[in-house]
Amino acid sequence: MDSGLMLFELQVQSYVPKNFIWPKEYREDAHEELQAPVVDLHGFLTGDDEATQRAANLINAACLNHGFFQVINHGVDSHLIAQAYDQMDTFFNLPIQRKLSVYKKPGSMWGYSGAHAERFSSKLPWKETFSFPYHDNTLEPVVTNYFNSTLGEDFEQAGVTFQKYCKGMKQLGMKLTEILAISLGVDRLHYREMFEEGSSIMRLNYYPCCQQPSLALGTGPHCDPTSITILHQDQVGGLQIFSDNKWQTVRPHPNAFVINIGDTFTALSNGRYKSCLHRAVVNEYKERRSLAFFLCPKEDKVVRPPQDIVLRDGTKHYPDFTWSDLLLFTQKYYRADESTLPNFTNWLLSSNK
Repeated sequence: MDSGLMLFELQVQSYVPKNFIWPKEYREDAHEELQAPVVDLHGFLTGDDEATQRAANLINAACLNHGFFQVINHGVDSHLIAQAYDQMDTFFNLPIQRKLSVYKKPGSMWGYSGAHAERFSSKLPWKETFSFPYHDNTLEPVVTNYFNSTLGEDFEQAGVTFQKYCKGMKQLGMKLTEILAISLGVDRLHYREMFEEGSSIMRLNYYPCCQQPSLALGTGPHCDPTSITILHQDQVGGLQIFSDNKWQTVRPHPNAFVINIGDTFTALSNGRYKSCLHRAVVNEYKERRSLAFFLCPKEDKVVRPPQDIVLRDGTKHYPDFTWSDLLLFTQKYYRADESTLPNFTNWLLSSNK
């Protein structure tokens, strides 16, 4: 049976099939709440130097430790966030056959996926996703056009909403590249040019109820291979971060975006900033939703840390690579986990790329 259809039908079943069951070592319970900073960006966004430095210091401490923080007063309209959730609900509430009509094609990153079973056959995540690209290198509304071409005119308003949402995410992402640069002690504009023409990834996540949540995971433990992830989660909760050798919960904050460092930015910081190891658990009684925007550099830009960081550190920890190299590795050869970056480095060196 198709896994998307199976996941749809399993929501009312009392068991978890074998290919959705994760080994026990992946399912260790989280008993503590992560004490990560909630960073107020208002002063930074309005040009207050003192507030900017305070925010940068909080971000620096978090990224050196686990690569995770939250931001408030980020400039993204709360009504736009609410509209994005409404449109996401409309999509995931469609009949399963309609969702399967926009199923991810082999080799493609875009479209609907039920449990990522188009790529994997075991340790399947208990979730449905819908992914689409965003870039602002053209006057064409790429997201609106994507929704029109895949789902039809009745989803034109969804496309308009997510076009606006992605624009807000890209703007916030570009500001985050600046404050991350400040926090690392390099020129605030150093990273911007890597990302200005990049094509980013927008993903809608829906985690259905699960009758045996202790056996399944909504998303298995992994680090994002991308650079900066900007996530909004609903109030159900389920995101967990691995820090101090244990899993810790992240309490949802209605007005905050969750920010985590990905593998590409770890390389851009010469390994100083940790790529955040995280997972999502599922709930027996409540479905959960989240909106994830993955800021990516332009595919042909060379990923290398600023020279002054390398000089201060005394060595360069990763070989030069492009985002297209790492993307190829994670799409074709490797399932992203906590060891993606070192395994990619070995693959890159052995491939003489």
